Amino acid sequence: MKSNNCIKKVAIANRGEVAVRIIRACQDLGLESVLLHSEVDRETLAYRLATETKCIGPGPSDLSYLNINNNIQAALKAGAQALHPGFGFLSENADFAKACAKNGIIFVGPSPESILAVGDKIQARNLAQKIGVPCIEGFQKDSATFDEIRQAAEKIGYPILLKAAAGGGGRGMRVVRSQTELRPLFDSAQSEALEAFSNPTLFIEKYLESPKHIEVQIFGDGKGNVAVLSERECSVQRRHQKIIEEAPAATLENTVRESLHKSAQVIAQAVNYSGAGTVEFLVEKGRFYFLELNTRLQVEHPVTEMVLSVDLVKWQLQLVSGNWVQPDWIQPRGHSVETRIYAEDPYNRGLPQPGKIEYLSLPQAPGRRFEFGYEAGDVIPQYYDSMIGKIVAWGESRQLAIDGLIRALKDTVIFGVKTNIPLLIRMLDHREFRDGTMSTRFFEKYFSQSLPAPSVPEEIVRAVKSVKGGGDSSRAGARSLNSSKTNSPFFARWKRTSGEQDELKLKRGVSQ
Repeated sequence: MKSNNCIKKVAIANRGEVAVRIIRACQDLGLESVLLHSEVDRETLAYRLATETKCIGPGPSDLSYLNINNNIQAALKAGAQALHPGFGFLSENADFAKACAKNGIIFVGPSPESILAVGDKIQARNLAQKIGVPCIEGFQKDSATFDEIRQAAEKIGYPILLKAAAGGGGRGMRVVRSQTELRPLFDSAQSEALEAFSNPTLFIEKYLESPKHIEVQIFGDGKGNVAVLSERECSVQRRHQKIIEEAPAATLENTVRESLHKSAQVIAQAVNYSGAGTVEFLVEKGRFYFLELNTRLQVEHPVTEMVLSVDLVKWQLQLVSGNWVQPDWIQPRGHSVETRIYAEDPYNRGLPQPGKIEYLSLPQAPGRRFEFGYEAGDVIPQYYDSMIGKIVAWGESRQLAIDGLIRALKDTVIFGVKTNIPLLIRMLDHREFRDGTMSTRFFEKYFSQSLPAPSVPEEIVRAVKSVKGGGDSSRAGARSLNSSKTNSPFFARWKRTSGEQDELKLKRGVSQ
């Protein structure tokens, strides 16, 4: 393996906003970046920002971002000394980490041995139970058959949760409430797990009806030292996919918090963890249960950075360069909340909205942080997750952070594709979220139905306000909207359906 001190160029085996995040960290550290991208990701911000780009295959993930050989060969051809996997795709793949090491490339993440020890959820549960960390009652076994799962479910009692052993992002997960549901849900979960992770193995846990999802950010040096960097709450989820995250957790009792932090540290130390990782727990009625250790950077890492004033990506790169020193204990200051912005239709079951972003306005203000992988004119492909980016807000208190994030969402204008911004605003302002009592059932209880479509799309209301000075008040922004957007297909479709009378009402309403 190459000497760590020789790192000058970092390959990025990922896309979208996380690729942009890593590129900017490289720029700050004086490192060159090589974006390993698919054929359909040439119209992205990361492609334009990277020092160098290498195509690794066509759009489908299995032919590009999930192809280990293509990624390795592209990194070697570019002369990269290190490779950052981002999150998702191959970021928790031990074979990928091994392939990097075999080819003399430094993998920016934990060792293959650590990934193998906890990357598989069954192995992680076994480890947690061995060292005395509480786990939800369940059944885990390599290559468990349907009959074994069925017998275990009858013993544990319904409802149960089917989970993919190699899973992540909510894929391969199904809530089963009765024996009659088990067979079809087992088959669908197994099929999804095989497609997403090339591993059909499932295990089960007793399903908790209304827990909170709490995760602890850790950072290890690979020598047995592990820093615990506060915790986050990620209870607002849709189909087990996080939507809103915050740091620190709002209503966590101090005794539970201390136990969570200690448990996370003990698990990470048990596998000699190196780099950034997240230990996830469920908390219900004052008791906590270990879920998994994600051996990578998390999508929601910015809220931790905002309250601790740290940069986890720079830490990752400095660690593999041999220049990282474990910090003294850092206390969180204030509160931070993050929302994930998806290209989807909130008025039609959240259906994905791939397509071209014709206009994008992200007005800056104190306490705001925008992490987007696209700019105006870029195309969101159909092959990947529809997340456009993230908006993060910080405030001296939780309520101020929530208020700041709502304002940032209202100021944000995106045309060409529909987004979930209207839905996010409603969730953030919901009384149960405001008081911090929400559980993982929050979305299901209050927002499982499509939003009622307004007579005038909220995106257009925000856009007109933006041009009049309520958002992007720059003349360039106004010219861009006036010259290109009013003649765009999006506006044309809206005018055909709404008519000039509604447009006049809109103008009068905004000007009042």
